[in-house]
Amino acid sequence: MPSPQPPSALRSPRLWIGSGLILAVVSTLFALLYVGGNVDPKGNLRDLPVALVNSDRGVDAGGKHTNLGDQVVSGIKKNAANNHSFDWQVLSRKEADKRLGQGKLFGALVVPENFTASVTGLTNPQQKQATRPTLTVLTNQSAGSIGSSMASQAAQKAAHGASAQIGKDLLNRAAAQKAPLAPAAKLMLADPAAVEVADGHPVGSHSAMGMSAFYYALVLIVCGMLGANAINSQVDTALGYVHADFGPFRQRMPVQHTSRVRTLAIGSVLMLALSVVMGSLVEFATVGILDMDASHLGLLWLYSVGTIAVVGMSALALLSVFGIPGMLLSAIIFVAMAVPSSGGTVPLQALPDFFRALSEFEPLRQITDGTRAILYYDAQADAGLARAWASMGIALVVSVLFGFGVTRFYDRKGMHRIPRPTDTAEAAEAAEAAPAPATA
Repeated sequence: MPSPQPPSALRSPRLWIGSGLILAVVSTLFALLYVGGNVDPKGNLRDLPVALVNSDRGVDAGGKHTNLGDQVVSGIKKNAANNHSFDWQVLSRKEADKRLGQGKLFGALVVPENFTASVTGLTNPQQKQATRPTLTVLTNQSAGSIGSSMASQAAQKAAHGASAQIGKDLLNRAAAQKAPLAPAAKLMLADPAAVEVADGHPVGSHSAMGMSAFYYALVLIVCGMLGANAINSQVDTALGYVHADFGPFRQRMPVQHTSRVRTLAIGSVLMLALSVVMGSLVEFATVGILDMDASHLGLLWLYSVGTIAVVGMSALALLSVFGIPGMLLSAIIFVAMAVPSSGGTVPLQALPDFFRALSEFEPLRQITDGTRAILYYDAQADAGLARAWASMGIALVVSVLFGFGVTRFYDRKGMHRIPRPTDTAEAAEAAEAAPAPATA
C-alpha cells in the first residue's frame, strides 16, 4: 500500500503565526523608525548651530562711532530670541572658519569690514558711484546637505531682514533731512545690502555633495553585519550543525561537537582576519575605482578595517547568544535604528527627541562622524574621530564580554546545540535504571 502523504506545511498554524509575527515586527519597526525620524525635520528643528560674524570696523563721524554690523547681529539675535530652531553663535571669523572645518557649524552669516562705510556712502550726495555692501552667507555641505540648506535659508532670510531694517532707518533719516532722493536712490536705500552665498568649507566634486562619508560609513556597517551572518553560517556548516545547499546539491559535514565558546572563538578569528580583506576592498572600490575624494588613505584603511571588525564581532555575539533572533536584532540595531539617528542625511538637530537619544550610542552616528573627520576635516580628533575610536573600543569590549560570557554560561549549564554522544548514553542509562511503573 502507498505510504500516506504528510500533511501540508501550509496547514500549520505555528508556521503562519510565527512568520506573520516576525514580518509584522520588521515592517512596523522599519516604517516607524525610517519615516518617523525624517518625516518633519523643520518641525523638529532645534538649536541648529549657525555663526554670526561681525567683521565690520565701523566709522567715526561727528565725534560718534557707528557700527552697523553690531546692529545686524543684535537685530538677528533679538528676532531669534523666541525661536529655538537655530543657535546663532556670535564668533570671530577665525573661530567660525575653524568650526566650519570641524563640522560644528552648518553655516555662517558674515558682515564685511567695510559694511558701515559702504552703507554710509550710499547716503553721501558726493558719492557718484555708490557700491552696495555684501553680506555673505557661508554654507557647509560637509556637515550634511539638508542641515546646510536649512542654515543657508535662515541666514539669507536674516540677512535680507537686516538689510530691510537698515534701509528703513536710512529712508527715515533722509526724510528727516528733507533731502530729495531720486527714485533709484530710494530703491537702493530701501535694501542697501546685497546677499551672496559662498561655500564655507568646500568639499571635492567626488564627495557626493558632502554625503560620501555617510554612504561609506553605511557600507562599513553593512559589511560587518552581513559578514558576521556569512561567517556564522559557514562555521555552522563546517562543524556539521547545518547543511549547505548549492542549487540542487546539498553538503553536510560530519558533526563536530564543539562548545559554544569555541564556536564563537572560531567565528571571531575569521571575522577579525577577513575584516582586513573587506576593509581593503571597500577602500579600493570607492577610492581606487570610483575615484571618491579621500585623504589620509592609510588612516582610512585602518578605520575601515576596525569598523568592520567591531560591527562583525558585535553581530557575532548577538547570533551566538540569541541564535536566529540575533539576525533580527542585528538588523534592528545596525540598520533600522541606526540610519535615521545617524545624522547622515537629516541633522541631529532636526530629529525627534527619541532619535537624538538613540544617536548617543547608535554605532552609525559615531562611525559617520569619524568618517567625516577623515574625509573632510583633515582627520582632526575633535571633529568626531576621537569619539568614533572610543565608541568602537567600548563596543568591542562589551561585545566580547557579552558574547563569551553568555556562551560560557550556556556551556556550563550543559545547554549544547546538539546533544553530545555521552549525554545521549547517560540519558539512556538513566531511563533503563528507572523503576518500571506499577501495574494494577
